Amino acid sequence: MVQRVDVTVHSAAPPARVYRFAADSSTWPDWSPVLRYEREKAGDSHGVGEVRVFHNRGRRNPTREEVVELTPNRRVGYVLLSGLAIRDYRAFIDLEPEGEGTRIRWHSSFHPKVPGTGWLYRRVLRLVITQYAKGLAAHAEN
Repeated sequence: MVQRVDVTVHSAAPPARVYRFAADSSTWPDWSPVLRYEREKAGDSHGVGEVRVFHNRGRRNPTREEVVELTPNRRVGYVLLSGLAIRDYRAFIDLEPEGEGTRIRWHSSFHPKVPGTGWLYRRVLRLVITQYAKGLAAHAEN
């Protein structure tokens, strides 16, 4: 069964500024639990197709992701290639103007590899994505 995680936070920064950090994988260690970023493969001239490797706090194995969508000032989409015991992981960071700032909606879907573990991954990913979204929002404000 498809599992979903949906987190929404607000940033006082405008969408263009939030997008700049969300779309630039090299900035993720500045505002998220990512300790180190490596580019495994460059994307096209806009960055779509980039394969990135994130070494995260508290995890032995890095995660590998591919950027699948970049809509300036609106959306960043990526898929997980490896690093977690889930499959078909797809996430989007959607940005909408909200007052003087930005509504950041970070949502994802996946299937657990091991039956019966979906609730656990959903809970952990909700905590992690909340941390990422709040970090992005705060970093864009500075």
